[in-house]
Amino acid sequence: MKSRQKRPAIGIDFGTTNSSLALAAGGTVEVVRFSSEAGSTEAFRSVLYLEQHNHAGLRHVQSWTGPSAIEHYLQAEHKGRLIQSLKSYLPSRLLTGTEVLGRHYTLEDLISRMLADLRVHAEKQLGIPVRGATVGRPVRFVGAETEADEAYGLSRLRHAFELAGYEQVEFEMEPVAAAYAYESTLDHDELIMIGDFGGGTSDFSLLHVGPGVRKRGRKPEDLLGNSGVRLAGDAFDARIVRKLVSPALGADSMARSGKKILPAVPAWVFANLERWHYLSFLRTRQVMELLQGARVRGLEPEKIESLIMLVDEDLGYQLHQSVQRVKFELSQNERAEFHFREGGLELRIAVTRADFESWIAEELLKIEQCVDGLLASSGVGASDVDRVFLTGGTSFVPAVRRIFECRFGGDRVRSGNEFTSVASGLALRALEAQQR
Repeated sequence: MKSRQKRPAIGIDFGTTNSSLALAAGGTVEVVRFSSEAGSTEAFRSVLYLEQHNHAGLRHVQSWTGPSAIEHYLQAEHKGRLIQSLKSYLPSRLLTGTEVLGRHYTLEDLISRMLADLRVHAEKQLGIPVRGATVGRPVRFVGAETEADEAYGLSRLRHAFELAGYEQVEFEMEPVAAAYAYESTLDHDELIMIGDFGGGTSDFSLLHVGPGVRKRGRKPEDLLGNSGVRLAGDAFDARIVRKLVSPALGADSMARSGKKILPAVPAWVFANLERWHYLSFLRTRQVMELLQGARVRGLEPEKIESLIMLVDEDLGYQLHQSVQRVKFELSQNERAEFHFREGGLELRIAVTRADFESWIAEELLKIEQCVDGLLASSGVGASDVDRVFLTGGTSFVPAVRRIFECRFGGDRVRSGNEFTSVASGLALRALEAQQR
């Protein structure tokens, strides 16, 4: 009787903001690259863009995902529907689906389109069929309040993979997957803390790893504990928009209303700036009339004019690219300049790292409490931890890094590839499972 051929050891990190896919084979890990106008990248943007077309009197909806979704959205004269951060809604029973361009889609339908394109890209680069994978999952789903919510979110994610053509799916905690990536660099055993910072969640795990652990066989007690907090990079970006950008666009501006002085623009308008893909929702006749009226009555009409240009030219994506740049610059320097220039709009605003850290103080405290709680619940002292391995873009924010350096010492803190550590670790996890 012939032995059944093993599936490729594929790892998929389906993230709130970015996704990646890797193959482990022959002692190496290959990460799939995706083409874009700016060149190839290992980060597949977790976005879906749908656009309606009329052909021979018939209407049909065309979709793009990843880098091409962003490109088609930016180039479209008449915008379709751009959707992102779908992973954040998996545990919600209130959002089972949505209507897009006159057609109803379930959440799983929309996610499956991204996952199917991930699979097609992988098959093209790797030259093998991809029908199964080890998939990452957060320690805590965004919005999950109970274990039942967690189970519901996981079941929906599994169903989305099935709709996308994956016949076999195994799940692993994302920080545990990052531990596998780190472990591949070791020649000795260690007790490590993993910090995995995504777009929507920050997850932490304590576990024993190393060649000795692999040789004797992993045990459940090797994972001493895990925890997570439902915030990460997106929350930091939103703070920059709220505290730095929105005031320059009239968030604090006042207007005359009869004999009264009132806020020029309602707060909900600026809330839509904090997630760039929400900006398109402001391009309605009613909102534009509201903003035009605010400019006439406003005490700072030039700021409202800048807001009108931002909305009218639908510059949300470009705005958040500038936010990302200034966040990166503040990770390298004590001072930076937020610079945004698109169309007829230009903003230049000086900002310090101290300012930024004060804006995210609440988020930093939640991360600190999560890390300290994990140590306490696991019965592990900070001095017992050999290494701290941090992955994800937010791990490079100095204030975040200080949380770990203060507790464990700077010499014990390491960083990994910000986009692909989890996918690589998942592929290694899949390979290990095959070899048992």
